[in-house]
Amino acid sequence: MTAGARSTVTRTVGEGEDLITYDVHGGLSDASPDRPVLLAFASPMDATGFAALAELVDDRPVVTLDPRGAGRNPSGTSPLTPEQHAHDLHRVVTALGGGPVDVLASSGGAVNALAHAAAYPDEVRRVVAHEPPLVAFLPDREVVLAACEDVGQTYERDGHGAAMARFIALVVADGELDETYLRRPAPDPAAFGMPADDDGTRDDPLLRNQRSCTAYEPDLERLRALGDRLVLAAGEDSGDTLAARAARSVARALRREAVVVPGDHGGFMGELHGRPAGRPAEFAAALREILD
Repeated sequence: MTAGARSTVTRTVGEGEDLITYDVHGGLSDASPDRPVLLAFASPMDATGFAALAELVDDRPVVTLDPRGAGRNPSGTSPLTPEQHAHDLHRVVTALGGGPVDVLASSGGAVNALAHAAAYPDEVRRVVAHEPPLVAFLPDREVVLAACEDVGQTYERDGHGAAMARFIALVVADGELDETYLRRPAPDPAAFGMPADDDGTRDDPLLRNQRSCTAYEPDLERLRALGDRLVLAAGEDSGDTLAARAARSVARALRREAVVVPGDHGGFMGELHGRPAGRPAEFAAALREILD
């Protein structure tokens, strides 16, 4: 089958703020025990970020989704938690027939995947958690959590541009942070191409998610019970940025090593919204090896 030849069907579960929109690439009847549905998602990035990968992984059906509060789902202003997202994933898997499914989850989605796998282990065959930015096992955890709290308070006080500038500065910082990081001058939103003015909105899913996402405490006992069904992955081009360091720290807490995959934090992505493409073909090849 050539890439892009499969049909795509959009479905939903729930309603109101509980609405989750997902896309089924290929026929669900094409799944098999050795090639189950691949559920691919991030958070807060929506399903469009996985379009390239869905075409490249053409040996099984691929389901991509918009997480709660993002993409085609209703927005809101209340904080979002990994536990909420985990239950949303459970609802999607149930709608797909109950699993077990294979999972590729990235960034905040990888945190949510860990919460889902711990709560619903029978619903997953293999889980690849790509660069989950949870800081529970980092030596600079308290500094990072303080920085995340600053992002959240800035969002509440000054709005999107000011908060996003602080967030971007945090996630691209290379290496362990110390207390001096918290005393750095606030970055200029214009340096990241964003307006400094506050438009009054407070429904950005990233800025609603980030505090509970980074502070999430995974259930190590339940995750260790998954054995080699759970893989932590970090991009070979990610260096010592926060999410890559976090992935390696979670792997160590689970008494294993993180797997190195092609690209950086967006290595699985094609060109999207002006962002240069990652290395999706190489990433897809590496993913196949992990899942097989």
